[in-house]
Amino acid sequence: MPYNRRDFLKTSAAATALAIAAPESVHGAARPPARWRETEADELMAAALGAARAAGASYADVRIGRYRSQNIGTRERQITGVSDSESYGMGIRTIVNGAWGFASTSVMTTDGVVKVAREAARLSRAASSVQRRRVELAPTPVVKGTWQTPVRRDPLEVAIEDKVAMLLAANDAALKVPGIRFVNSGLQLLREIKQYANSEGTQTTQTFIRVGPSFSATAVGNGGFQQYGEELAPRGEGWEYVESLNMPGNAAKWAALAVEKLGARSVEPGRYDLIITPENLWLTIHESIGHPTELDRALGYEANYAGTSFIAPPEAQIGKLKYGRPLMTIQGDRTQEGSLARCAWDDEGVAADAWKIVDKGIFTDYQTTREQAGTISRLTGVTRSHGCSFADSWDSVQFQRMPNISLLPGEQNRSLNDIIAATDRGIVIRNRGSWSIDHQRYNFQFSGQAYYEVRGGKITGMLKDVAYQSTTPVFWNSMDMIGGKDSYYLGGSFGDGKGQPAQSNSVSHGCPPARFRGVNVVNTGREG
Repeated sequence: MPYNRRDFLKTSAAATALAIAAPESVHGAARPPARWRETEADELMAAALGAARAAGASYADVRIGRYRSQNIGTRERQITGVSDSESYGMGIRTIVNGAWGFASTSVMTTDGVVKVAREAARLSRAASSVQRRRVELAPTPVVKGTWQTPVRRDPLEVAIEDKVAMLLAANDAALKVPGIRFVNSGLQLLREIKQYANSEGTQTTQTFIRVGPSFSATAVGNGGFQQYGEELAPRGEGWEYVESLNMPGNAAKWAALAVEKLGARSVEPGRYDLIITPENLWLTIHESIGHPTELDRALGYEANYAGTSFIAPPEAQIGKLKYGRPLMTIQGDRTQEGSLARCAWDDEGVAADAWKIVDKGIFTDYQTTREQAGTISRLTGVTRSHGCSFADSWDSVQFQRMPNISLLPGEQNRSLNDIIAATDRGIVIRNRGSWSIDHQRYNFQFSGQAYYEVRGGKITGMLKDVAYQSTTPVFWNSMDMIGGKDSYYLGGSFGDGKGQPAQSNSVSHGCPPARFRGVNVVNTGREG
């Protein structure tokens, strides 16, 4: 059925929740110029760097960012919200007497950026009076270049009416499944244009495109209700990726899983061999490997949102911690095609890197920035930064953020069915659910969206109320079988919080299905 602007306005009015944000609303920024001229930006960055050096900075870098963010939410046959915002401004970071300073502005004039550059230098000088250790940056080559996320169609150029029509068509298909009462679907879309320059001569321009679709359905019956959320991975791709998911065509199939859960048998607690699909396992990788291998957490410099790390101090862990068995290799990567954290250079002008964090079960390296690299180079032999500096806005200071971190597939090209066939008694866990992990990333609990009992190498029925508990080293050392390259899947998170003031990072995690032996399973449906 065609969906036009008149339908859009009618549906929005009925929802009474439509909110189109003004461009100034997100960051309090000035409205960006109607026409983006790189030459003007180059002149402003040069003026800011010159002012910083004149104010005593031994090093300075500037970022000009232009962010366009759009979110659409629907429920059943209604639009629950639409926001469309844009921000524009400059952030400048300085080193004076070995200490950092940072300031930002949305006044994009020569006088405006010179003023804020002097303010950053003043803050550096003030910080140096209490600085215990001088900032030393790892060397990196001077670069000049441009890069953008490869897309066939920019999702921000697709009409909102078309996006709403797609989501409502998916909802309508799901609501036709007997037993389905509620359906939610949505889209998160971002276009980020970032220009960077530093006092060493590096100058880059990058454009990032990210898309994040979502869908969930709730079935009511048998005296209760069950919800199923399909894992629609956010990606660093264009509108063509959203179309490839065929949400209207697949919605009935996804909704039917919510109905099937109504008849599922509640799990008996105990120890099981777990076969975890990539749509669930990516989150376990994120929480139990991604966050604890951030070097600032290991050094105790960062604890917001995710605590510190059990992988500390570095001299006791690098090359010594047995994270898992030899089939476990974890790679940090900012070059992976379609991933959310893909870039050509980070926010310090360091070229994108791919490196082993865990090599055949042994922990070998952390995530680093230019400031951090020298801290552990004597232990790793790596003298360059791994390019993990990132800021989520022009008015946020860049700091160490997680790159794409993935479990590499096994040498044997096993499928999920091969792993099930090799398992006598176990549970298959699909898609992410709730999770909890302590502040050293050691003790954890994860659930999923759909669970299947395995007996004698075959799936025998659906279970519910399943969650698995373990400690990070015990869990990963229990992994004894993984899928091959054809079973590899790239999941991820559109928004991962860190820092104070809080910042959000988008990050992908790839992995194949894997089997974990004798993991403790609890029943989340029982009281007491």
